Amino acid sequence: MLDQGLEGMKKNSELTPEDINRIIEMAWEDRTPFDAILAQFGISEKETIEVMRKNMKRSSFKMWRARVQGRATKHRKKAPEDMNSFKSRMQRGIALNKISKR
Repeated sequence: MLDQGLEGMKKNSELTPEDINRIIEMAWEDRTPFDAILAQFGISEKETIEVMRKNMKRSSFKMWRARVQGRATKHRKKAPEDMNSFKSRMQRGIALNKISKR
């Protein structure tokens, strides 16, 4: 179990500042689930929370955690069946987005 934690830390340390900014932006978006962050950056929900904790003020992190805790749109399994897209409408104009824009 300790090895898994170290692997996650290694992954997070390889993220560029641009990646970290994009992860934070995606995590703040209501309609972008953690699965989208996993697909784009290869980090789990737990690792995303860790990135948020390390890169935000404590008060901002606490506000974000309270906001996303149990939110259906942030968890694919809890999301409504008619929600079939994990991209926010705002993502179209973001140049650093690695998910293809079909």
